[in-house]
Amino acid sequence: MEREKMVRAAKAGDAAAFTELYRDVYQEMYRFAYYLLHHAEDAKDAVSDAVMDAWTSIGSLREDGSFKQWIFSILANKCKAKMREYVRRSVELTDVAADTLTAPDHMPSAEHLQVREEFQKLEETDRLIIGLHLFAGYRTRELAEALHMNENTVRSREHRALKRMGEALERV
Repeated sequence: MEREKMVRAAKAGDAAAFTELYRDVYQEMYRFAYYLLHHAEDAKDAVSDAVMDAWTSIGSLREDGSFKQWIFSILANKCKAKMREYVRRSVELTDVAADTLTAPDHMPSAEHLQVREEFQKLEETDRLIIGLHLFAGYRTRELAEALHMNENTVRSREHRALKRMGEALERV
């Protein structure tokens, strides 16, 4: 079944169609949430909450062809809320060792850890721009609309953030 037909079926209440749509983007959603939150359990919770909200509000999706962008917008909001919660709790959740204890065969490489560390140093908006662009496939125009910014601002923020990350990684 083509994606737009699955979206229409999901809007009509077809749970199997929604499950198939969700299954297509789950890995990217988790990766996006993990990069933003830097904690496996919180990333899983954010994805789960986003999927539940998406299922209950699938009828509000205006364009059948934009399911992926729509569900990533929901996820981005869940991640932002979680990040605000971190600030309120004043708890740093950056212990990679805790995430790898359960699966030592899947330990990230040193380079991967450095990239993640530099990503976490970016401002929240820059992390959202880069994450939504790389993981969800958002285009500049879509990012500008979602973040209520000018397209040129989105492009320049992304360029500057990636440049800062690259320079920091070169110093390592």
